[in-house]
Amino acid sequence: MRRFGIGRDGPPRRTLRRRLGLERSGLRRRVDRVQRGIALALLSVLLAAAPPLAAWAAGWSYDAGSRAERVERASRHQVVATVVSTGGIGSTGDRYIHETVQARWTAPNGKPRTGSLPAWRKVRAGAQRDIWVDADGDPTVRPRPHSRTLTDAAYAGAAAVLAVGLPLLLAYALARRRCDRYRDALWDAAWARMDADAGHNRPS
Repeated sequence: MRRFGIGRDGPPRRTLRRRLGLERSGLRRRVDRVQRGIALALLSVLLAAAPPLAAWAAGWSYDAGSRAERVERASRHQVVATVVSTGGIGSTGDRYIHETVQARWTAPNGKPRTGSLPAWRKVRAGAQRDIWVDADGDPTVRPRPHSRTLTDAAYAGAAAVLAVGLPLLLAYALARRRCDRYRDALWDAAWARMDADAGHNRPS
């Protein structure tokens, strides 16, 4: 009877330790103790290497992102663009049926600029919208937000943990596979001895 997630095999943690070969038992063979030692060694390497490497990767990514933020904020400027023409194609309801509009704005150096901008709903000549431009006055995307820097740093830290953990997990899987083969060979030999003993003890 199972209750509260505990069955005949014991609590989930104990079952997991048994499957990983980490549970102590006097009935375990030498190959089981070897597998347990390998698992503990690989776990120690993971705990020793992953945190500092993740911290370094996250810090490096954060610093790079912060530098990109400062550069983009210094080189990009927000200006007001005024729609000059919609190309003779207007909007209907909440939809627009043209892709770009002609607009004019003033570059950071004070020179007037004219060019194409993506259209938006119900846009008409004379409509205004804030846009981002570079130092030459060409339209560009907004500066890098700080939230992206934080997200990239988190991704970099997670990637570092995976870079350390996946090879160790693969190494343990290979070691366990070899230990399982050795255990199977021991079981086969034990069954063969039992069959031989049974044959000798069988009355003639």
